[in-house]
Amino acid sequence: MSKPLTVLTVVAVGAAAYVAGTKAGRSRYREISNTAKKFWDDPAVKKARTRAYKSAEKAAKKAAKRLG
Repeated sequence: MSKPLTVLTVVAVGAAAYVAGTKAGRSRYREISNTAKKFWDDPAVKKARTRAYKSAEKAAKKAAKRLG
């Protein structure tokens, strides 16, 4: 096989694999995305985020006082 034909074949196979992968991967992406959104919006997780944010604010203020 000549070099240009080899390059063309590799590009064509790569493009076909990309298209096939994106079609198959889209539904899995949506599934993962929906699961992550459900987790993020869970009341217990929201409460933990709020506590962590307040704790970080408190630590930042304390560090700022120490640094002057």
